[in-house]
Amino acid sequence: MGQRYRDLIDILVKKSMHPGLVAGIIGGYFILLILISYFTSGKGDAKAFFTGNRQSPWYLVAFGMIGASLSGVTFISVPGWVGDTSFAYMQMVLGYIPGYLVIAVVLLPLYYKLNLVSIYQYLEKRFGFYSYKTGAFFFLISRVIGASLRLFLVASVLQIAFFNSFHIPFEVSVLVTIVLIWIYTFRGGIKTIVWTDTLQTLFMLLAVGITIVIISRDMEFSAGGLIQTISESHYSKIFNWDWHSKTNFFKQFFAGAFTAIVMTGLDQDMMQKNLTCKTLGESQKNMLWFSLSLIVVNLFFLSLGALLFMYAQSNGIALPERSDDLYPLLALNHLGTFAGIIFLLGITAAAYSSADSALTALTTSFSVDFLGMDAEKDNKKLRTLIHIGFSALLFMVIIVFKAINDQNVISAVFTAAGYTYGPLLGLYAFGLFTKRQAKDTIVPFIAILAPILSYLLSIYSETLLWGYKFGFELLIVNGSITFIGLWVFSSRRELS
Repeated sequence: MGQRYRDLIDILVKKSMHPGLVAGIIGGYFILLILISYFTSGKGDAKAFFTGNRQSPWYLVAFGMIGASLSGVTFISVPGWVGDTSFAYMQMVLGYIPGYLVIAVVLLPLYYKLNLVSIYQYLEKRFGFYSYKTGAFFFLISRVIGASLRLFLVASVLQIAFFNSFHIPFEVSVLVTIVLIWIYTFRGGIKTIVWTDTLQTLFMLLAVGITIVIISRDMEFSAGGLIQTISESHYSKIFNWDWHSKTNFFKQFFAGAFTAIVMTGLDQDMMQKNLTCKTLGESQKNMLWFSLSLIVVNLFFLSLGALLFMYAQSNGIALPERSDDLYPLLALNHLGTFAGIIFLLGITAAAYSSADSALTALTTSFSVDFLGMDAEKDNKKLRTLIHIGFSALLFMVIIVFKAINDQNVISAVFTAAGYTYGPLLGLYAFGLFTKRQAKDTIVPFIAILAPILSYLLSIYSETLLWGYKFGFELLIVNGSITFIGLWVFSSRRELS
């Protein structure tokens, strides 16, 4: 992870885009976001911040969630994966469909029935105080780490592209990055995010689309010829039936299903957007169209990846050591200034569309889950202080990442954040599909032990499981260990 950031920065150094141009692009971009915030925040009360007054158009939520589900890392990684795994990632994307179906028919009706502001309030109603706090705590840890790493990427890009020219320290560029997010989210919260995510998703998709058009023109492809060339290339291979491979179809498909459930259905960040829809029916409609749109968008990204590799080969351009760096390398050094501008806008939009909603979700979860704040009784001063507090926390975590500046450590931290979804999966599965009552005070210990055991199993899996290597499906193992632990420490008495 750390090396990926440094490689991207090296590419930016080579490009050396004019600081004034970069400042104009980023400045104009944030003026748009701030204007949207001004017109959408309304009274800026707790209802708007936490629930969007339950008035968000479902189609805007669906479109904006595409950008929020991706990130700056995904923006450059998915096209790069094509070089090593072709279109195998689509196996995981296809798995998203049953995962989103579970969210639409199981989780959303539950959330609307209980009229939840934070989805982790369900855990208190089902198990008790400690389970509730455990679920919310695991979300906070995961989101703080994930959002900080994504902002670290954007801050690093802005540092090279703009701030270094004026000898401004990295800490200042980080501060500016976070302050910009705070400015357009502190008042309207999720009500504003629904609209800004729509704009940012549009910029992200335009960046990919325009890059495809530029490459197609350079390689003299017609629309039909482009589709035919990609479909006939070895890059378009989707299915892998080798059981030992990490990209085996069944591993990818089921991992995709469970990843969708936990990273969308059990994630306050993503569900907070869904819960702003007027009715359960509209929220379910949003989930349906979001899932179908995500298939098209990922095909879009993978097709770009195939084109990037074809373009590099046809022009004798040496491939970078890390395939993730191919998109930024070509966009910033070989496809012209316009492509470079579009790429910078795209990666900024990708990073901010996930980071801004994360900051809002962190504020919501802490306010509701740990301070008991009520959306009906606004405490704007306290909510603003919490929002500032999480902004400051993100700032400090990013500075720590910069100080560590070690690929292995940062990668391990990011991986550890991913392990936090396993306990949430186990908790919700046990609560929804059994009638047993887990021992509430033991739940925090089970939730900590499950990721540790999962990690150890992944390390020694080849020895213990006849050469088997875990991929994304380790999430299922993590959740299963949590589920078993809850079962062991549960009462035989059925709930009434």
